[in-house]
Amino acid sequence: MRPITSRTPKPVTPLVERPFIAYILDNLVRHGVERAIFSSGYLAEAIEAAIGDGSAYGLRIDYVREAEPLGTAGAIANCADVLDDGPLFVFNGDVLSDVDLTAMAAAHAARRAAATICLTEVEEPSRYGLVRLNEDHLVAEFIEKPETGAGRALINAGVYVLDREVLDLVPRGVEFSIERGVFPRLAGDEALYGFTDAGYWRDIGTPESYLQAHFDVLAGAVRTVVGEQLDDRGRFVAPTAAIAPEARLVAPVYVGDGAVVEAGARVGPRCVLGAGARVRAGARVSESVIQADGVIGAHAEVERSVLVRGARIGAGARVTDAVLGEACEVGARERPAAGIRLSPGEAVTDGALVL
Repeated sequence: MRPITSRTPKPVTPLVERPFIAYILDNLVRHGVERAIFSSGYLAEAIEAAIGDGSAYGLRIDYVREAEPLGTAGAIANCADVLDDGPLFVFNGDVLSDVDLTAMAAAHAARRAAATICLTEVEEPSRYGLVRLNEDHLVAEFIEKPETGAGRALINAGVYVLDREVLDLVPRGVEFSIERGVFPRLAGDEALYGFTDAGYWRDIGTPESYLQAHFDVLAGAVRTVVGEQLDDRGRFVAPTAAIAPEARLVAPVYVGDGAVVEAGARVGPRCVLGAGARVRAGARVSESVIQADGVIGAHAEVERSVLVRGARIGAGARVTDAVLGEACEVGARERPAAGIRLSPGEAVTDGALVL
């Protein structure tokens, strides 16, 4: 995800102007969960500052920090002292989904499982490990990242229900994997079940997937608070945004607080303008995310790109399939190669990369 996450941890990277993790919190609240715990390490203070005590999302949030990386199981066990009694949901912090948590918890209880893994079907599973179930929904086998062309298959969707006793299998204070150190053991004891969910699921692990997640939210492919804000034409324009009468917004499109679209500019389809972003006169922006305070110069063109907050495109420049980190700049009339990636603060001027 770098340079998108170079200065911002992935869980609070903006997704249509909301911290990514907010979508997980929304789904928890939708299914009656009242409390969540963040187990974090990298840039933990940024997560705490962005999310706060949880009151803005309708639930209580507590935080537990890792002094050093503890792995996917160690991070969960690190929260043991602050967990409530009974089973708990566990979420990976980089998965967007609207999994039916009520149904998943009910299946876990009915089967008297020690752990239940949410599974989703994907077209090309080569990036993931496959999970095979028997007829009773018991997990029968894990297959690590098969070769390309394996066909549709079930994969671990990064959402679990665990009984508290599962944490007894995790050594404290050391790095330990739930996928390799816990789940195979539970499967061998016939205590690990799969719950297959047909809802939306996306792993936000690459800039391309991050961009597609924006498109999916705008299209209503996943149930979200943002989707409910869009009008019948698929548009949202914040009351404080300024759209010139001669500008054109092409749905689906989202325009955040204080954003400005000047005369003759066209924004959309499938675009998000963050708070304070500015699209100058005559510019064209399509299938792109311009985070807060980004600037698109007059008559510039931006296609299928992500601009992290404060990034700037000069007048008459053109960028395609680009990912520009925080406060990057592409100079006036520049045409960098398609697919360019710029780290925070880098610039392209006079055809050269300036650090």
